Amino acid sequence: MSVAELDPGGGEREVGAPLIEGRGLTRVFGVRRGVFAPRRTLRAVDGVSLVVHEGETVALVGESGSGKSTLGRLLLGVLAPSDGDVLYEGEDVSRLRGAAWRRFRREVQVVFQDTGASLNPRRSVGSSVGLPLRHNLGRSAAQARAGAAELLARVGLPPETFLERLPHELSGGQRQRVGIARALASQPRFVVADEPVSALDVSIRAGILKLLSEVQGERGIAYLFITHDLGVVRAIASRAVVLYLGAVMESGPVSALFSTPAHPYTRALLAATPVPDPTRRRTAEQQGARGDPPSPIDPPPGCRFHTRCPLVQDICRTTVPPLVTFPDGVVSACHYATDVRQLPRPGAVAAVSGVSGE
Repeated sequence: MSVAELDPGGGEREVGAPLIEGRGLTRVFGVRRGVFAPRRTLRAVDGVSLVVHEGETVALVGESGSGKSTLGRLLLGVLAPSDGDVLYEGEDVSRLRGAAWRRFRREVQVVFQDTGASLNPRRSVGSSVGLPLRHNLGRSAAQARAGAAELLARVGLPPETFLERLPHELSGGQRQRVGIARALASQPRFVVADEPVSALDVSIRAGILKLLSEVQGERGIAYLFITHDLGVVRAIASRAVVLYLGAVMESGPVSALFSTPAHPYTRALLAATPVPDPTRRRTAEQQGARGDPPSPIDPPPGCRFHTRCPLVQDICRTTVPPLVTFPDGVVSACHYATDVRQLPRPGAVAAVSGVSGE
C-alpha cells in the first residue's frame, strides 16, 4: 500500500510502506566537565519517534547540538539506543543476527558531510567505490571495478578520468559524488545523508541535490536528510522533523511547516533565514529566538525552548507541552500551537535552484 508524496520537483511521487522507524528513541552519554567533577548525563536524543517510508525523503532540522547526527546514527545501527527501539521493516534491529543483520547493514547506508575524512586518502576512487561491491555483494575484483565505473558515470564522474584518482585530487563536490556512488554500491533502500551539501558552494549544492533526487526516482531509495539549511529542506524533502535539545518540537509536511508553522522554534528557524527585503528582515528578527541554547546537560523544565521563546508564558516554564495534531499532518509540541499558526508568516524560504557541474 503506497501513499502519494509531494515531489519537490512539483509532481507527486509514490511512497510505500514504513521502511524504518524509531520508537521513543533516547540516547544518553556520560560526561565530565573536569577531572574531579562528578559524572553527569547528557540526553543527546530524548524520546524521539519518527518513521520513514519507502521512497520518501524526511528532513531532520535543527541547530548544531540538537541531536540530529546522533539520531541518524541510532537509525543506522551505529549507536545502540539507551531506550526505545529501531524497527526495520517491522523487525527490531537490536535482535537481528547473522544474514538478517548483514542484509540490514547492506541496505542501510550513509553519506557523510566530511568527504575528506570519510574517504581513505590512500585508496583510489575506483577502489573505494568497488569495495562495497566485493564485500557486500560478493562481486569479483573485475566485476567490482566494472561496477565502480558504472556508478561513477551515474554520478557524473567519467570513469576514464576519475577511476584511478585519489581523494586529494578531487574537489569537494567531486568527493561528495564519490561518497554517493559508494553508498549506492551496496544497493541500499535507506540512506542517511548527514549534511551532505553544507560544505559546498550553492551551484555545486544544487547539482548534488538533483542527483540525489534522480537516484531516488530510479531506485526508490528512502532518505533521512540531516541539515540546518531550510532552503535544502524545501528543495528535497516532503516531510520534516524539527529537533531542539534532543526532542521533537514539530513535524509534518514541509509545505505546511513553512507556510503556517505551529511552534515558535520553527518560526525562529524560518525567521533566521536571510531574505532580500529589508522590511521583511526586520519583521523576521522580531520573531527570532533570543540568546543561545541552554546546555543539553541541564535542559530547562517545561518546554525546553521557553528560555529563548519570544512568546513564552508561565505554563511554558513548568509544564511539558502535549503534542497537538492538525488536520494537515503538522504535529507541534507547544501549549499555544493553534494560536502560533494564526500569526503572520515568518518569512519565505527559497529552495535551492539551478544545476551546475564540477
